[in-house]
Amino acid sequence: MNKFIWLVRREFWENKAIWVMPACIGGLMVVGSLFGKVEIAMLHASDQQTEVAGVLFLLAIGGVFWVAMSIYSVWYLLDCLYADRKDRSVLFFKSLPLTDSETVFSKLFVALIALPLVYFAAADISALLMTFVISVRARLGFGIILWRPELWLQEQVLWLYVIATGILWYLPVVGWLLLVSAWAKRAVILQAILPPLAIMLAERLFLGTHAAALLFRDRLLGGGYVALHHPINWSLQKGEMTPGVWRLPDPVGFLSSADVWIGVALGAACIAGAVQLRKRRTDA
Repeated sequence: MNKFIWLVRREFWENKAIWVMPACIGGLMVVGSLFGKVEIAMLHASDQQTEVAGVLFLLAIGGVFWVAMSIYSVWYLLDCLYADRKDRSVLFFKSLPLTDSETVFSKLFVALIALPLVYFAAADISALLMTFVISVRARLGFGIILWRPELWLQEQVLWLYVIATGILWYLPVVGWLLLVSAWAKRAVILQAILPPLAIMLAERLFLGTHAAALLFRDRLLGGGYVALHHPINWSLQKGEMTPGVWRLPDPVGFLSSADVWIGVALGAACIAGAVQLRKRRTDA
């Protein structure tokens, strides 16, 4: 266990962007709320409208961090095993009492769990600071509208749920990126993109269909449709319109989906392949 913790800490030491990038994004958002235009029209809005505004505010902040995290995660996964071979540091770590499985799983842990939690914390801190700044600038009005503890709690549950379901849904994508990182000698990004493109093109030319394109699209963009109830609607309760954030998670539907577990199996196979390649390849 101590070795695994050390390996994870090593990833944070060598990849400072893991925490620097979300800190910079949060800082820019806070600065934007400090010097940007503050619209106070919502001060005279109804309770339902202000509640909707609070939900959209929190979801918008979470969405920005989620997109940034997704982009950085792809780069990290493609670089993590390739960089060790490129600078030959893999030889040093192979001389230590560490297995290749431990090394690969430490990088997998950072990509699937540590990174989302870091961005989750950054999004929370940014939302709190932005709410405080806006409340001061708008003389405690607009900030109070945005800061609704019950909605903030719902966002925490929703974010953790999205992280948990995302680990399973995107495992084949993560496994593929790790496999390419362990295999490629150069042009890692191209080697990750070209095989799926070749499959889609070959299918289109020889079969005239586009099932592979739909499959790749659904795997990259369709996680929310499986993990969440959709379409995302506002529900009517007692004649009033209130955000149904608690109603969005659909864990039963997600865990009962065959697509989830097929993807998990494919992802596990790719990760196992990455471990075997890590044992055999020491140069890039």
